[in-house]
Amino acid sequence: MDIPQRLDDALKRLSASLEKLEAAADRRAKSDAMRANLEEELAVLQDDRSRLAVELDGAIARAVTLDGANEDIARRLKNANAAIRDILGEVDADQ
Repeated sequence: MDIPQRLDDALKRLSASLEKLEAAADRRAKSDAMRANLEEELAVLQDDRSRLAVELDGAIARAVTLDGANEDIARRLKNANAAIRDILGEVDADQ
């Protein structure tokens, strides 16, 4: 094999290696871009989760407050009902 042929073969191998390297670099760039997108989506989901957790805590606190108010109102209505029955009983007794 003469020198020009060996040089030509070496250049072909170099060209093929460079093409493989470029393809690998492209795959890596796409992979890095996809990873960046996934990390951004994860950050958005974590922000949403934090916001929803705060909203849930607020909703639970309001529900507890409403339950307490509901029990207080039920107790007052029961007492008012008993007082009205007592008054009506006295009115009936007087008649």
